[in-house]
Amino acid sequence: MTMGETTNIVLAGVGGQGILLASRLICEAALAEGYDVKANEVHGMAQRGGSVIGQIRFGKKVYSPLVKLHSVNYLLAMEIIEAVRYADYLAPDGLALINTQRIIPTTVSSGQADYPAEPEMLVKETFERFQVADCLKLALEAGDARCTNVVMVGWLSRHLSFKEKTWQVALERSVKKKFLAINQKAFALGQAL
Repeated sequence: MTMGETTNIVLAGVGGQGILLASRLICEAALAEGYDVKANEVHGMAQRGGSVIGQIRFGKKVYSPLVKLHSVNYLLAMEIIEAVRYADYLAPDGLALINTQRIIPTTVSSGQADYPAEPEMLVKETFERFQVADCLKLALEAGDARCTNVVMVGWLSRHLSFKEKTWQVALERSVKKKFLAINQKAFALGQAL
């Protein structure tokens, strides 16, 4: 990626998975690397279990935070079915990074809808370029399930040409000091994927 190109990222998940913090980390890193950054507020049901999406664009000059369908370079899906829900955003050569975690929505638990029996098969049928990982397991290894979002940002960092120090500064600026060490560990585990 060169400074003149615009990179589009969509983060998808459900309320409570930390999409807001993940977005902030990516934006902080892109700003520190000298890019113009635009991000929209996280949209969707903020309460636990509702579908949520965040959009980030960065480049030499970016005029709008809104990402067009079929233009996303990276789709970061924190829940496996949310990856499929937002697949239309991904560009033909885009990459989906998908957490294997399943979160059953209230519409399913109340009997109003069905959760797909084989979401992994749906992913294979939907995406040309994708990677899957159990990021929740890595977050638990770091010490807290709530760090799944930071594991995923660490994973994404392997695909962006930002300096290592840039990510560390982004973590320091975005995470409270008492939670910094655990988030640094989660980031490193994601980066090792």
